[in-house]
Amino acid sequence: MTEALFDNDDWASARPRLSVLVPFMRDDPLPLIASLTREAALLDGAVELVLLDDGGGDDALAARVQGALAASRLPARLVRLSANQGRAKGRNSLAAHARADRLLFLDADMLPDDRHFLGVYLDLIAREDPPVVFGGFSVNQAPDRREHALHRRMALQSDCLPAAVRDRTPEKYIFTSNLLIRRDVFEAEAFDENFTGWGWEDVEWGIRIGRRWPISHIDNAATHLGLDTADVLIRKYRQSVANFALVAGKHPDVISAYPSYRVARLLRRVPLLRLGRPLLALVALAEWLPVSSRAFTLRLYRTALYADAI
Repeated sequence: MTEALFDNDDWASARPRLSVLVPFMRDDPLPLIASLTREAALLDGAVELVLLDDGGGDDALAARVQGALAASRLPARLVRLSANQGRAKGRNSLAAHARADRLLFLDADMLPDDRHFLGVYLDLIAREDPPVVFGGFSVNQAPDRREHALHRRMALQSDCLPAAVRDRTPEKYIFTSNLLIRRDVFEAEAFDENFTGWGWEDVEWGIRIGRRWPISHIDNAATHLGLDTADVLIRKYRQSVANFALVAGKHPDVISAYPSYRVARLLRRVPLLRLGRPLLALVALAEWLPVSSRAFTLRLYRTALYADAI
């Protein structure tokens, strides 16, 4: 695997206090770059931006990203990989390119909800320097499209939660979509590269971190623009089964307390469960049904998949 680098004119001389780390694979990070760049004039070189094209192979997109970074007033680096490393290893690679002592992981399809998004994190670092902080995410700026209604409903119910709610089970609400980490913490506990495919690597990391450092939650959200259609969600849930099994095996004391685990244990006793799962998927795909019914059915489908993993 080869690695190609592009640095903009401000990169070499910068002495950043915060590194913003963004992996992407065919997702378009240009709206995120533009949003972060709008803050640059207020930051006085305190923030650098590092993007990782994780083997996407889209030369046209890479050229547009390089052009946006060249024009940005943020010190910026683009790392292009010839082959995909995956979510955990890719983020570990990003951290190796960062120069600041604080790392902010953002997904490429995120968009800050506050125009002082980076300033909030810099103020928090100066005031408290916490080990780990999740800022939260929303769907506030995501286009309201019929094909994304199911994902929007599920995100609003399960993920787009205020900090006060997330703080009740802090390790459960650790997502790399908007995650601030102190470098010494990350160097002690990086992402487990045994996780491949989609899902659970960030939760597993949060469980390990929670045993050693406090995890904080604040309300400094970014919108998840990349809402999925129902069929894509179903495909991702299928991909996540092995990762769920891995995290359940590594941390049974924590995962066994999650409602999804308890329900999965019950579903293991249901006769002909495997035959019934395709019917649950069909219900989730049926756009003519109420979205609340589809969301309930899709959560049940996901849990039924996990029943095979425990």
